[in-house]
Amino acid sequence: MQMTLWYMPLLYISMSVLVVIITLLLDIVFQIEQYTFEFFRINAEITRMLVSTLIGGILTLSAFTLNSLLVVLTTFSGQFSPRMLLNFVADKRTQHALGIFNGNFVYVLLVFLFIGNTEYESFVAVPIVTIFLAFTSSVTFIYFINHATTWMQVHNITDTMKKSSQQIINQTLRKDLEQYRTKEPGDLMEEYKSEAQQVEAITSGYIQLIDYRAMIEEARKDNILIQFHSQVGDYILKGNNLFSFWGPDAHKVDEEKYCKMVSIDYKETELQDIQMGMHKLAEIGIKSLGNDDPKSAINTIHQMAELMLTVEDFITFTPYLVDNEKQVRIVLLSESFESYIYRGFGFIRHYARDNHLIITELVDSLAMVAASIDESKHQMLWEFACNTLDHIETKVIYQLDKSILLESLERLAKITGNKLDYYAIYRRFYPVN
Repeated sequence: MQMTLWYMPLLYISMSVLVVIITLLLDIVFQIEQYTFEFFRINAEITRMLVSTLIGGILTLSAFTLNSLLVVLTTFSGQFSPRMLLNFVADKRTQHALGIFNGNFVYVLLVFLFIGNTEYESFVAVPIVTIFLAFTSSVTFIYFINHATTWMQVHNITDTMKKSSQQIINQTLRKDLEQYRTKEPGDLMEEYKSEAQQVEAITSGYIQLIDYRAMIEEARKDNILIQFHSQVGDYILKGNNLFSFWGPDAHKVDEEKYCKMVSIDYKETELQDIQMGMHKLAEIGIKSLGNDDPKSAINTIHQMAELMLTVEDFITFTPYLVDNEKQVRIVLLSESFESYIYRGFGFIRHYARDNHLIITELVDSLAMVAASIDESKHQMLWEFACNTLDHIETKVIYQLDKSILLESLERLAKITGNKLDYYAIYRRFYPVN
């Protein structure tokens, strides 16, 4: 709901209706003009004119805001990524701005409807609240323009994408998965695996969500073990194998209740799919390369490197999920840190091609990541960097580009303990006659 445009405006409209009721009660039922100073009392005719004028003013500001929103969305879609539109729409500042305009417009519209034919000679609450809401609309308009222009800056976009992915890791994946993960598989009920029953997808689409907590609890009650053949973010066709299960009581299992715990729909979401967020961040870098904007691409690489630290810190790369009795109940598809390196840097590397400056920055970022993570993952980073350099034609690279690239690679080699392999690559760039 928070990722749609109608959610917040609907909330503000509901609040405006409540404020309309309160102000009309104060002026018409309780007649508070009797208890206020003469200065605050405004003639009924002037009040009607004020409200009718502000209806057009607030509507005009709303139209300008909507136009600005459309410009921002068009710019995002063309220059960065159409998949980023949802992030701007889901931003709370965007939703609050639209909500304020819609709420204020509904307020003045309803108030004008009720005071149009009233016989009361003066009002207090209605004009004061109306003027306050008009002032709020004008300030919100300025705020929204500043928010849109600030959000469109590349460094802010990449930082937002990175924080969004970190939030997925910390609040979703960590809570849903990490507390159930175990490195030791234990009893996998191998004696029943030959009688495993296959469960097919009931519809085509992307796997969006899996209720791991409920599935583990139900698997414990049914005394079965579930193995997934696809993961969150994968596209699956109706009739494809989704998961299989086996166990001593597998023949008594209601397959339908487990299918309801897996959400499949026509689009990808980031709620449990960290790779979707990494794809969007990488796409910013790719679009920047296509627009001849290397600085933006470098900024994307730096944000991706920081995201790798979060992945290494909070994700345990084991496919086994256990219940509260430490019995394995779910087996996921195996993942490794290397797969996240590829998802993060692989697409940028592919589109950078012969852009030696970007390749150099990428290798330098890998060296920074290697200096901050566990040594067990050093070899993955080194092999990725070596594979990246394999496609570079040593005869067409400028001398200074070559020197800086090798300096970055040497720094990575020292951190990962691959000095001998570095010298082999060095000799490829500077062959001995």
